[in-house]
Formats: sequence, C-alpha cells, structure tokens
Amino acid sequence: MLRTLFTFALILAGALAARAEASDTDSTQPPADPCTRQSFEGAAYIVCPVDPAKADLRLFWKGAGGKPYRYFSDVADAVTGHGHRLLFAMNAGMYREDFTPMGLYVEDGEALIEVNREAPPKVSGPVPNFFKQPNGIFYLDEAGAHIIPTVEFLKQSSKPRLATQSGPMLVIAGRINPIFIEGSTDRTRRNGVGISSDGTLRFVISENDVNFHDFARFFRDELKCADALFLDGGNGTGLYNPARRRNDTSWHGGYGPIFGLVGERD
Repeated sequence: MLRTLFTFALILAGALAARAEASDTDSTQPPADPCTRQSFEGAAYIVCPVDPAKADLRLFWKGAGGKPYRYFSDVADAVTGHGHRLLFAMNAGMYREDFTPMGLYVEDGEALIEVNREAPPKVSGPVPNFFKQPNGIFYLDEAGAHIIPTVEFLKQSSKPRLATQSGPMLVIAGRINPIFIEGSTDRTRRNGVGISSDGTLRFVISENDVNFHDFARFFRDELKCADALFLDGGNGTGLYNPARRRNDTSWHGGYGPIFGLVGERD
C-alpha cells in the first residue's frame, strides 16, 4: 500500500512539474521586457532600444475600419489578430482633435499626411511645441533610420517606408537645440526618439517632470544620440509595455500616430 501511494505521489509530482513547465512557455505570458529604466541627474526614464535593421518597427494610425486606433490596447489587439505580438508602443507625435497627425505621416511607404509647412500660429502665449524651430522628421528608408530638421528633409528626394513629423528637434548633429533654456521651470513628462552613435534607436519617456534642456541632454550625453526628436509632453505622452504592466492612456481620449515594435508570438 505504501509503495502504491509513493508511486502515485511521484506520478502526481511529475504531472504538476510538466504543467508548470507548459505554463512557463505559454504564449499568453508577457514577453521579455524590451525596455530598461535609466536615471540621469535625478530623473528617471524608460528607454526602449530598437535596431532598425533587424526589428519590425511600425507606425499605426487607423484600423481596418478607417477609424484611428487611439488606444494602445486596440493596436495590440490588431497585431495579435495577425498572429504577432506588440512588444511595446509609444505615441509618435502630435495630432489634431480628430487624432489626425499634425504633420508628415508615412505608413508602409504611403504618405497619408503630407509635410506640414505652416508658419507658427500668432498666439499671445508660448508657441505650440510642434512649431518650435527647427521641428523635424523621423523616417526609415532603405538606408536606415534618420532624424533631421524638416527643412533638410524637404531638400531631398527620400522615399521613406515610414515617417512622422514632430517638434521641436531636441539634438541636431550633436548640438542641443539652442532655443532651450538651461534651468527652465517649464517641466513636465516628455517623450522622444533619438539615434545613438551605433545606429540604435532610443525611444524614451520620462518618469519625472523634466524641461527641454535636461531632456535633450539625456539623449546627447547619456544615450550618445547625435540627433533626437521631441514627440510630445504632459499627459499626451504614453507607453505600452506589457512586461512592465504599462498601458497608458491620453488625457484627450487617445493618441494619433503610434510607434509599435512588433514581434513573433511564442
């Protein structure tokens, strides 16, 4: 009798171990975290590196029904429906009240919104961030990833696979945008994208309130990005990162253009 119970216990233990192993490899488990947390001069940032030559980086705006996705979770559902997994996502620039991108938007090689060449609006207060000069364009083409001022983009005949226009530029050829004021009290949460010296893209969102100058210095001095572009600030910034249980929402009911890193399902 004791031998029978002992044998049964071994069989049960083996079955439980097999179930645990299967659970560990279940495709419903969160993927490995593609992002890291870094600190710089007292401020915390989430940094998501992307190799543009190897990674499946995409831009998302409208779904199959022609309506803006607005929410990271809706993008994730669409990606999952095609047999893939959304590893992380981040808002990809500023947008109008109907979630239309403010400037150039290229998705899968098609320009859905042309370059915004509007002059800064005449307002009594600060100039809206998009129009602070120089603003810039992030794009991917056959040669790789680029972040350049809009005026420079207009001088060339590039055919991007994807592109988004935003502003202002944070770092330009290794120089911090001269319009930024060191020690400025204009502090809020911000996000942006830069290109490191090794060609790696760095998508960044601040966990603390920072000013433009400090944010730009993080890209240039800590991440070694010679070029970087501001994407948005305040409650308009957001990150989707299942490994960190992050699925942010925007205070104005959603996002316009969205960057997404797509991976294979396990």
